Amino acid sequence: MKTNLIALIAGVIFGLGLALSQMINPDKVLNFLDVTGNWDPSLIFVMLGALTVSTLSFRFIFKRDAPVFGAEFHITKKTIITKPLLIGSALFGIGWGMTGYCPGPAVASLGLFSLEGVVMVIAIYAGFISHQWFDKQ
Repeated sequence: MKTNLIALIAGVIFGLGLALSQMINPDKVLNFLDVTGNWDPSLIFVMLGALTVSTLSFRFIFKRDAPVFGAEFHITKKTIITKPLLIGSALFGIGWGMTGYCPGPAVASLGLFSLEGVVMVIAIYAGFISHQWFDKQ
């Protein structure tokens, strides 16, 4: 129960941060990605802020033996760049560039009852399901 409450609080804070920074506004994101057109560099500050906080935080977090609300850290041991990783990364980038949404902002946009957000979240889950289906083949 305590872990779920902490996860909920963290998710709400994350969603508020996405909304405050306008990362849930696809037009803002698309203008940021359009470096040869109507470029809006303001999201660079959002990225710099996130990188600063995570870089400083991880210096302290990894000195711990375990997370505060968990038994162990879950860190991938994979270090090889594979074909599925490259394909998935390309699909992610194409989807982000076409819609202005990546998964976090798409889910956060559901709080605004955005039809675009609903379509994007459905498409994300369709991708999850199709990956599981193709991975079994």
